[in-house]
Amino acid sequence: MLWLGGALPAAGQQPEIVPAPPQPDFFSRGDFHLNAAWIRTVPALSPVSDTVADRRFMWDTFWGGSVDIFDYVGGRLGVIIDYEAVLGGEYQAFDPNQGNYTLEASASARFGAQTEVVGMLHHVSRHLSDRPKVRNPVAFNELGVRVLRHDNVGRVRLDVAAEGGRTIEHAYVDYTWLADVNVLARMRLSNRVGLFAHGAGHLAKVDGTVPDRTRQSGGLVDVGVRINGTGGAMELFAGIEKRFDADPLDRQPQHWVLAGFRLLSR
Repeated sequence: MLWLGGALPAAGQQPEIVPAPPQPDFFSRGDFHLNAAWIRTVPALSPVSDTVADRRFMWDTFWGGSVDIFDYVGGRLGVIIDYEAVLGGEYQAFDPNQGNYTLEASASARFGAQTEVVGMLHHVSRHLSDRPKVRNPVAFNELGVRVLRHDNVGRVRLDVAAEGGRTIEHAYVDYTWLADVNVLARMRLSNRVGLFAHGAGHLAKVDGTVPDRTRQSGGLVDVGVRINGTGGAMELFAGIEKRFDADPLDRQPQHWVLAGFRLLSR
């Protein structure tokens, strides 16, 4: 699963440690994913337009990937490209209303087989879809550091990705610092089937330009089943999420229950 900072979810493939090659190598790794999830707001916790659910948020789709352009054994140069489409049900059954892009370039250093430190330049750009366009962009750039850690605890594989960074440029959003952590635990039941549990937490410090708005926080917990194939894997999952700034413009958090699938290249 890929962690995307700020107001976007941990919906793709989380960055994980990969073994170093015996010698420097170009395009040594590529991972790709396609996700789709049914989502529904929790009215008791979220500001909603009716008593049942906020119909702006009905489906969440996510696809993209990451590539190691050059692995120099002691670390690697990589890029991440992802696109998220949020669909509602205001005007039709599948009504796309958001298109969110994430781009990231990174370089890392390995410290043994279980720890990797990554420097990253991270960009998020958010856009309305099939809606009147706004003149001002909604976007931010983050310069930060990510630490990856891998451990095996009995039959459980544990991968942790923790990161923090400063926004070096932003438009409309008021974030100044971002901090995130992802924890992914997987247990293999057989060569084909396994279980997983994933948790993420997100914090954003704000600059005070929006009245009565304090530090923002969000998170995600999901659990599911992973089915491994020869050329990839499929995950079926269910969970809960709190997403701050769920809509690009209204600066309101949303609490969701969700269920869906992921198609993964590994």
